[in-house]
Amino acid sequence: MTPSPSQPRDGNHGDLFDPQCPTRRLLDRIGTKWMSMAVKVLAEASPEEVRFAELRRRMPGVSQKMLSVTLQGMTRDGLVDRRVEPSVPPRVHYRLTPLGLSLEGPLAMVRAWAQEHMVEVDRANARSLELTDDD
Repeated sequence: MTPSPSQPRDGNHGDLFDPQCPTRRLLDRIGTKWMSMAVKVLAEASPEEVRFAELRRRMPGVSQKMLSVTLQGMTRDGLVDRRVEPSVPPRVHYRLTPLGLSLEGPLAMVRAWAQEHMVEVDRANARSLELTDDD
């Protein structure tokens, strides 16, 4: 029996170019700026927990809703543990799981690459705009 395109061929890897592939959907989630920032903040605090309000303060520009959606997805994916302290209002704490902590290294490399090459990317964008203006 041949595996379907979205099913891993060897049980471990899927087909990144198949829109239905779970690997592709996971990359869509972990490739966001908010996920990268949340992992960085939580990794810096590891193994300690970080409260939702503190995460929001340390991630300038993120809305309460976007942070909530990001953290819900991270929790669902097994990257984050969530603990609710029964108080009024409830205090919600987050901590990276070992799986989530394993993501910090690769994301740190992507962040470092972006910082190192941002000037080049800006120059390329400026050239592209100049070429567009000449048309």
